[in-house]
Amino acid sequence: MGANLCLALAGSGARVQAFGRSRIISAVCNNVTWMNGLSDDPSAVVRAIEGNNIVFHLIGASTPASSNKDPIADLNACVINTLKMLDICRESGVRRVIFASSGGTIYGVPQSVPIREDHPTEPISAYGVSRLAIEKYLSLYKYLHNLDYIILRIANSYGRYQVPTKKQGVIAAMMINVLNGVPLEFWGTGAAVRDFIHIDDVVEAMIASIFYEGPIRVFNVGSGIGRSINQVATDIERMFPNTIAHRVYREARPGDVPTNVLDIGLIKQEMNWSPEVAWQAGLKDTADWLRDFLEAGGPAH
Repeated sequence: MGANLCLALAGSGARVQAFGRSRIISAVCNNVTWMNGLSDDPSAVVRAIEGNNIVFHLIGASTPASSNKDPIADLNACVINTLKMLDICRESGVRRVIFASSGGTIYGVPQSVPIREDHPTEPISAYGVSRLAIEKYLSLYKYLHNLDYIILRIANSYGRYQVPTKKQGVIAAMMINVLNGVPLEFWGTGAAVRDFIHIDDVVEAMIASIFYEGPIRVFNVGSGIGRSINQVATDIERMFPNTIAHRVYREARPGDVPTNVLDIGLIKQEMNWSPEVAWQAGLKDTADWLRDFLEAGGPAH
């Protein structure tokens, strides 16, 4: 997400400064000032934030499944470090923080589908709880310190620069497995339904958030279309017609919700944003990038 965002911002002529521990941004973004560091290092965060008008907060230290194994670690890595970052933002004169929250986990088991922003938030993973806590602290800092913010509850994003080594991204993981003749692994029956959105559409929503001047602060960002994991696997297999992918089904994980499809009517209305990348085109774009990535010596697993 960060690499694609930086490329788009720099391509539009913005002065972009990126901070984190992943080297991929510095490798692909020539017009971006890259600062390597960790979010628990206050001095490094100060250097990264000072002089910037907009801060995109894309923190992600865990996954929904792993977070339930150690909720305290997730709290420290995400919530505590975010609070320190927000203090630095207000002291540095940042105008707005744009937070990439989780439309896939923050609502929990849905009472109705598609899920609107005013749906109850009852996450069933520590990952979702951490994102919800960060949302509440953003609201608090707006009230106490007038630090403006936009929250984007993003569905399952996929596309370029997403590699399975980070244990996220079911589409990238499946494609890598198909390319390498490794069985596709499913948690549960594969009937779980998810909302998938291409990274180009996510980036467009992020950039639109810079300029939004309306009263709403929380938006869903998704395709508004639900697809079962089994159907996603079938569509991916069709991208590689000369391969045969075996499927392995394992016991469902307790932190996974059965259905998640986002209602995106609000962001369409307020920001005039709509997803533009068609499903098959997005899969092809992702598959082409992954082939090039592997041929260039990228990790296969």
